[in-house]
Amino acid sequence: MSQEPVQHRDTAAGASRRRLLSPADNPLVRAVGRLPAGVHVKLLVAFVGTALLVVVLGVLGLRLLGQSNERVETLGALQARAFAYGKLRSDADNVRGLLAQRAGGDFFKTFPAQNKKGLGAGGLAVDRAAASAAALIPASTRRDKLLFRPPPEEEQYLIRIRAIGDHLARVLREIDDAGRKAPVRVASLRSDAELLAIDLDQQAAELANATTAKADALIAQNASAYEHSRNLFIGAAAGAIVLALLLGFVLSWSLIGPIQWIDSRLAAIASGDFSGHVDVTNRDELGALAAKVNEMNDELSRLYREVETASQHKSDFLANMSHELRTPLNAIIGFSQVLREGMVGEVNDKQEEYLDDILSSGNHLLSLINDVLDLSKVEAGQVELQVAPFSLQDALERGVSMVREQATNEDVQVSLHKNGSLDVVSGDERRISQVIFNLLSNAVKFTPAGGQVDVSATRIDGEMRVSVADSGPGIAAEDFERIFEEFQQTEAGARQLEGTGLGLALSKRFVEMHGGRIWCESEVGKGSTFEFTLPLRPVEQ
Repeated sequence: MSQEPVQHRDTAAGASRRRLLSPADNPLVRAVGRLPAGVHVKLLVAFVGTALLVVVLGVLGLRLLGQSNERVETLGALQARAFAYGKLRSDADNVRGLLAQRAGGDFFKTFPAQNKKGLGAGGLAVDRAAASAAALIPASTRRDKLLFRPPPEEEQYLIRIRAIGDHLARVLREIDDAGRKAPVRVASLRSDAELLAIDLDQQAAELANATTAKADALIAQNASAYEHSRNLFIGAAAGAIVLALLLGFVLSWSLIGPIQWIDSRLAAIASGDFSGHVDVTNRDELGALAAKVNEMNDELSRLYREVETASQHKSDFLANMSHELRTPLNAIIGFSQVLREGMVGEVNDKQEEYLDDILSSGNHLLSLINDVLDLSKVEAGQVELQVAPFSLQDALERGVSMVREQATNEDVQVSLHKNGSLDVVSGDERRISQVIFNLLSNAVKFTPAGGQVDVSATRIDGEMRVSVADSGPGIAAEDFERIFEEFQQTEAGARQLEGTGLGLALSKRFVEMHGGRIWCESEVGKGSTFEFTLPLRPVEQ
């Protein structure tokens, strides 16, 4: 059996689990995002939903507390009735005990002579005590004595106890009267009294036991209800917390996810990647924003292609025109040199002056054309560095020598601070020399007569740093970045009426191709310092 379908199912299942666990790709999150409502409405729903959960939890807590309070009150009333009925039972049991003593109980065991007399003074005392106790029982069953209103089933017991107690009290009074007037009836009455006392005790016991059983049952029920209420409240609280967290999770990621995707797409656009789109299915402001980002991406891609095409056309045009211009310009310079040197005949002073102007202008124009050609090659990616080890100190000395004559003519002193510990660096010596010459030439050109240009190089943090400082007019801070762009010059440079603003742009390209960086530090009126770095390691191509 082939394993490929099984592997495919495993891969699909794994992808599905990752999708469910991924906050931004969760189906529930996407479903909330697709709801046709604004972000403010969704946030309001989340806040209201959370508030409702809190309210429901509070209401449930109050209800459970109210039920617990009702059970406590019921139990208190029941325990009060059980206490009263217990006392009533004790009184009935006391009457029964007194009658039992009259029939040979502890009293007559203590006084055996009285047991023989039967109706003696001791027996009468017990009968009278029993009569007094029995007379108190009916009064104890009334509401004003109980201080509560008994329920109907207990009221029936109380009615029977009251009737039995009244009957027993009458029989005991009759026993007292018969003992003095008709001793023969005493035995019969005493038998009736004992039966009534037993019945009274049974009724009181049943009432007390029933009430105690109810109290015990209510206590057990209250304990069970408390546990149930506690579990219910904990469950409801946990459910409310889970729902609130789920609501916050779903809503927050329905907003955060699209924002992250949009941010990633904008970062890609900023880096020049127009190949993708942001996939946001939200039907709210974020969905509209994502659609605008996609539209912007497509429009920028179109414009970028147009700019690249135009830039390529410009580079091709400049390269072709540079080649076309250099051929006749070289002829003009060459023939002017022939005439200047008198190889075809003598020239007068005026003609010599004109020929010098032609040569100077031709050489300047040829320099500009070479810069344009170099820049077009760099932009077209046609420049390859010829990397090899070379002496940076020698390159600096050659650069100073090349501008020495110009500096002398303009009364500018150029100083090279030699550093015998300079390392040999790897790079394209011709391109680095061109960068050094450009910086020195600019420094001499913008430094007034009597000024100073200082050149130095040192090793800092694993790289070589070359510095060219002048005492010229300085550069404004807002121009620090602009002067390294093509065809850009400061106001001082524009007043010189020389150059096209390509020297620093080319220098920046060459330094960055070597893995270094170039920058300017300056203050208006206090001169400028241009610095560039070269890494002290082989440059990989």
